Amino acid sequence: MTKQVFLPDDIPAVGKKILEEAGLEVVVGSGRDHEKMKAEGVEASAVLIGTQKFDADIMDAMPNLKVIARNGIGYDAVDVDAATQRGIYVVNTPKALSGSVAETAVSELLAISKNLYQDSKAIHDNNWNYRKAHPGRDIEGKTVGILGFGRIGQQVAKKLSGFDVKVIAFDPFAKDVPGVKLVDRETIFKTADYVMVHLPALPETQHSIGADEFKLMKNDAFLINMARGSILVESDLVLALKSGEIAGAALDVFEEEPLPVTNPLVALENVLLTPHIASNTVETKARMAVDATIEIVRVLSGENPESAVNKIDK
Repeated sequence: MTKQVFLPDDIPAVGKKILEEAGLEVVVGSGRDHEKMKAEGVEASAVLIGTQKFDADIMDAMPNLKVIARNGIGYDAVDVDAATQRGIYVVNTPKALSGSVAETAVSELLAISKNLYQDSKAIHDNNWNYRKAHPGRDIEGKTVGILGFGRIGQQVAKKLSGFDVKVIAFDPFAKDVPGVKLVDRETIFKTADYVMVHLPALPETQHSIGADEFKLMKNDAFLINMARGSILVESDLVLALKSGEIAGAALDVFEEEPLPVTNPLVALENVLLTPHIASNTVETKARMAVDATIEIVRVLSGENPESAVNKIDK
């Protein structure tokens, strides 16, 4: 019997080709609705998902499931313990998107420094003179603090190397990298002009950046979060932005996604908001599709995956 791979969302053709050439049946679903995924993926031996929640209830609706592939790095939306208990591998694509996320992070750092979004909006609003009262800032000579110095954090440092900034980083597992000074966590918040968050979403990092950390930051410092919205205490961030405790923020991730238009962040002028697009490029989507589908083929062929985030006893 041909094994089936369920795709709640379609993926680039290069990924589907890998699955089809391996003799697998590809079923493209109609989206991320919980009940629809359960119904449409009922015969699946593998599923390739994005950021949607994938819990024990869905797993139990797919009795043939052997592998859950995640298009991306973070797997906090997947109940990994439930998957492990059911003998299901959870794999991700850690090598596919680091460069793209780093590019977006640096782009957003530059955008908030130079008021690019506000100045562009002002032109659309026929307000050419907005710029006079809202000058931007140079990043040359500034200190950039990176929280989380894994693949993405290191790529950020590499891409910043040509901007004449001082880069400091905190990560208890990090090794020395030329041009980057490893410091303690408090030093990041106290001394950085830009605090860039690239931490994994773990129980110990959830809501780990809040009022205490914002009080440590300079009043003219900026926060950039490309990791997960759950790492910040969002209500504390809103207060810090409103009070001028910090100068501004650039956020690509949020505790609730899609971000409701009623969220107080939306009304703030000193925040750049983007809809979780750090890796949303043509090239990265293709790389993720290739890496994820290769892992699916490995598992369904009886091999061990290379990027499993859990261990399955055979």
